Amino acid sequence: MPALALGFVRAVETVNRLVGRLALYLLFVLAGVLAWSVIAKAFFRPALWTQEMAQFTMIAYVVLGGAYSLMGGAHVRMDLLYSRWSVRTRAAVDCVTVLALIVFLAVILWGGIESTIYALEIGERSRTVWRPYMAPIKIVICTGVLLMLLQSLAFLIRDIATLRGNPIPEGRP
Repeated sequence: MPALALGFVRAVETVNRLVGRLALYLLFVLAGVLAWSVIAKAFFRPALWTQEMAQFTMIAYVVLGGAYSLMGGAHVRMDLLYSRWSVRTRAAVDCVTVLALIVFLAVILWGGIESTIYALEIGERSRTVWRPYMAPIKIVICTGVLLMLLQSLAFLIRDIATLRGNPIPEGRP
């Protein structure tokens, strides 16, 4: 496998590992927002921003952690036949399925970028009472989708290397 391809796989997996581990801490942010919502509702005035901030935090947690969980094999897989196949057969089938995933993620990213540009151009805001700008969460979503797309390309490179008889050793998630 060319050194450039190996370097790409290592770089993508390093970034996804770092971003995924940082995204884990968003659960604490989410817990803090929800705790403040409960406290404010019980003792003060209900905060207008907590529900939407909790939603944005959860979106960031899921989307930014997506590539990390993809890298760790935490996504659902139909294992009826897959577990019985040889490593090369798995790699061949994975090449086809990862291509479908790459196309899907590319379309999602394209739409997300267009939506983000629109939000930035017009200063789009949410239609709630709080009215936060929508561009920051759209940027986070596009970033997460881009990381998943890059991880899918790294998977494709790994599968091609396996089919060529020179598998890339797995890094730990």
